[in-house]
Amino acid sequence: MTKTSILTRIFAVAGMILLAATTAQSSYAAAPAASGAAPVARILIIDLRRAIAASKVGQSIQQQVNGLKQQAQTQLNGEAEGLKRQRAEIEQQGAILAANVKAQKVKDFQLRAAAFEKKVQERGGLIQGGMLKANQQVEEALGPILQGIMQERQATVLLDRGAVLLAPNAIDVTGVVVQRLDMKMPSVKVDLTPLPPGLAQAAARQQAQQ
Repeated sequence: MTKTSILTRIFAVAGMILLAATTAQSSYAAAPAASGAAPVARILIIDLRRAIAASKVGQSIQQQVNGLKQQAQTQLNGEAEGLKRQRAEIEQQGAILAANVKAQKVKDFQLRAAAFEKKVQERGGLIQGGMLKANQQVEEALGPILQGIMQERQATVLLDRGAVLLAPNAIDVTGVVVQRLDMKMPSVKVDLTPLPPGLAQAAARQQAQQ
């Protein structure tokens, strides 16, 4: 499961935010425009993916995830090399080994390889779980920031840029969001964390297909 797919899932709701200011709606309902025309919505746009990537906390999360991946690779590299040597040995000695001896060696190798693959998947799941938890904390911090900007700008709608085809009168607040997120949450710790059961199963299926 890639970072992109996780962020897409985490921010699917936030990225498609469609908030209506209650006070603005009630005022429109009570006093429609004199001309009889429908009230004009005040629209704000945010490129949420770019905001997260450009923020200090987003960069911090990415750096920590890269570090955890490198650490895992270093720790598992020795075992991976051992499996390569074991496989090469079986291939080299295959012609001179008795059938039962060769079969046992192959079985031992397969069991060891399966255990190693499981270990790799488990470590990957822990890294993904840590990234998921960190991104959820960012999402929680973003909610009040977005609501505050809407109130300040007296906006009735906030849309993710990815969902907008044309909005010539919309105001892009991506830069403001990045500034406020940097002030509120410059970093967050990424700890190895188990994935929720549903996501863990999905990640395992994806690994199996690769």
